[in-house]
Order: sequence, then structure tokens, then C-alpha cells
Amino acid sequence: MTDTEPMTDEQRELLHSEAVSITADLVSIDSTNTGDPATIGDGETRVCRRIAEYLDEVGIPSELVESVPGRGSLFARVDGSDAGAGGLVVHGHVDVVPAVAEDWTVPPFAGEIREGWLYGRGTVDMKNMIGMMLAVVRHYRREGIVPRRPLLLAFFADEEAAGTMGAQWVVRERPEIFDGMTHALSEVGGWSVPVAGRRLYPIAVAEKGVAWARVSAKGTAAHASRPTPDNAVAAIAGAVHRVSSLDFPVAPTEANTALAAAVGKIAGASGDVAELPSHLGVLGHFGPLVEASLSHTASPTILSAGYKTNVIPTEAFAEIDCRVLPGGEDTFRAEIERELGPDVTVDWIWQPPIAAPADDPLVSVIREAVRESDPDALVVPYLLPASTDNKHLAPLGIHGYGFVPLRVPDEFDVFGHFHAVDERVPVDALHFGADVLARVLRSA
Repeated sequence: MTDTEPMTDEQRELLHSEAVSITADLVSIDSTNTGDPATIGDGETRVCRRIAEYLDEVGIPSELVESVPGRGSLFARVDGSDAGAGGLVVHGHVDVVPAVAEDWTVPPFAGEIREGWLYGRGTVDMKNMIGMMLAVVRHYRREGIVPRRPLLLAFFADEEAAGTMGAQWVVRERPEIFDGMTHALSEVGGWSVPVAGRRLYPIAVAEKGVAWARVSAKGTAAHASRPTPDNAVAAIAGAVHRVSSLDFPVAPTEANTALAAAVGKIAGASGDVAELPSHLGVLGHFGPLVEASLSHTASPTILSAGYKTNVIPTEAFAEIDCRVLPGGEDTFRAEIERELGPDVTVDWIWQPPIAAPADDPLVSVIREAVRESDPDALVVPYLLPASTDNKHLAPLGIHGYGFVPLRVPDEFDVFGHFHAVDERVPVDALHFGADVLARVLRSA
């Protein structure tokens, strides 16, 4: 078949079958990332070696890169027909969060299919994308299809622990792997959401920055019966309360402006970003995710102080998870430090927000690819309030987008199954996703 000929029924059936079987196979390899290097095994490398076998079968060479033994990431290039086009990194992470088997109704690492659903840790986060990627490139090789632009297939370790031993390490130690790449496609987006009798498919064109504040206060140790004016616990408690009470305003970003315009048409509203919070109900279970993306946030997560009730300690600590909108890079930390006040000190772990153009031609390609399978679909840009490995590629000048295509039952909340018990995906959603991804990667 040529690049423009439609697939035969036999070709599509094989594409669908492989998207499901490869995903199930990869789920069966336990690649749990506990976040503690002492308890992480070699599951990531084992997944990568299995992926390499699938690529080898159709003549695609790959390279395994390990930050430390067992913490593997894998890379493979697929040539494009337009040698001058910027390359597309298509990536997924091979690690998964832990699963307590006793809490599940099915074994979390069996890759079982029950009543049309594929169960297991990683079925939505995100071995499903890897299974579809492999099914698509294997289909290309069997049928002689050459994508328009060069593709870099990337399978990263350690995404579930901030990518320190995965994408971040590879970008720092082996940046040449990404030579010629201008765009990237990965999580989090692409699943269907019922909206006003249609299906909306969100595409993440931006991600909030991550700002983790480690706050500390020091004071004079004393018997608790004799209060001191510099009580470290009181200083920390007051500082944390002030920050947690902040009411950050809704701020316009390119992604939220595009989303607000779409919601405005659906809800019969103005489409102004400032009005978006009052219309989130039309987005159903996607609404809470959008709500978190409209402004900066600051969530206290850890408090630590003292060792005995009748002893005033010399130190107290707090940790605050802050998420920062694009455009807030230069002012956010100073604003938080003002609210914390002069009686505490702050150390920051900082990863800036990223934003890619919402009107990039890749977005148009994705929109048309979805509509071929779902003609009435709405493909709408949004801002992800969390983080993906796209953040690590951004310093290389690579624009990252989040879109894993899945058409799911209206009541099924895909994002709600990230890291959840009985994580699962409909088998026919993988069929849909493989069809869409095959179109996207061919013509992007």
C-alpha cells in the first residue's frame, strides 16, 4: 500500500490486535518505580529489551541507554520522507507506580482482558501509548509506509520519580540523541470526554511549572511551660497558613484562552477566560483538571517539628507543592516568599513551566486525524496542571504536546484511573487510538 491508500480490513485488524497484545505484554513486566533507588529493580530495562525485540522483528534498530544498571531508556529512529522537516519525538515512559495486589480485583501485572477491558498497572499510564506506538511503526514497516518527518521513538525510565534517572539524565548526558528533533508527542491528553452530545479530546499544549518550597524556621529551645517569642512551630504554622489562604486569580494563557473560547461556544457564553470557572460543569469529569490549570496553586504537603509535647523545639519545617502558570516564572517565588514572611527561610526545587504554540500545524494534524474516526469530535488545547517528560525536552528547543488518543465510554474518567486501583482501558479504545496515531505519525 502507498502512504495515501486506506488500510484493508486485514491490515487494520492486525494493527488493532498488536496494539492490544503488545500493551498487555508490557503490562505483564513489572517495572514498578517506588521512588527509592534501593528498592527499584531492573524492570525498566527489561521492558526496554522487550520493546527492542518488537522493533528488531521489523528491522528497526534501537539503542539501550542506562543511567545505572537496570534503569534503562530505549531509543530508535524512523526516517521520514521529508529530510528537511523537523523531527518528532514520540515518547512514553516504561516505569509504573506501585500496585498493591490485595487491593485489586485482578492481578495488577497480568495484563488480563475481562469483558472488553484490559486491566493492569500501566494500561493508561502509560504502556498503552507504547503498545500503540509499536503497533503503528510495525504496521508502517510491513506496508512500506514512510512518515513525512523523521521520528525518534523514545521510551524513558523514571518518569514517575521526576525523570531524574530517565529523560533528565539522557538529555544531560546524551543530548545528541535528540539532534534534529523539533516537536514531541506523549501524555497527558487525548482521551474522550462527553460534552453537550459530542466528544471532546483535550490536547496538552502547556504544562505548569513545579516549584517545591522547603520552608524552615529556627527558634529558642525551652520548656513548653515558658513560651518563647521566637517559637519555630508557630512561625512555620503561620507562614504555611498564609500561603495556603492565597486566592490566586485566574490568569490568561494561550492554552486557557483557546480552551475558554471552545467552552464558550458549547455553553453559550462569552468565551472569556475569566468566565471559564463558572462554566466548567459542561466539561464533566474533565472540569476539575481544567480548574487546577487556571491559576497558580500552592498546596502544603509536609509539616515536621518537635519530639516531645513539653519541649519547644529549635527548628520546624514545612514543604509546599506549588504549580506555576506559564508567564509566572519571574514573579511567583518572590510572591510566595513575601507571604511566608521574614521569620522563615525557603529553599526551592524549581522546574519552569513550558508552553508550545496552540496553533502549531501538529495540532491541526491531530484534529483531522481524530475527526476521521470521530467526525463530530472537538479537539481542544488545554494546560496540564501536572508534569511530563516533555519538560526535560523543552531546554533542547523541542515543543511538547500531550495526546494519547482513546475513545472511551462517556462515564469512564481516564485521568481518574492514573495511579488508581484496577487501572484499565477498553480494548476498543486501543483500536481507536492505533488508528488515530497511525494517521498522526504518518502526516505530522
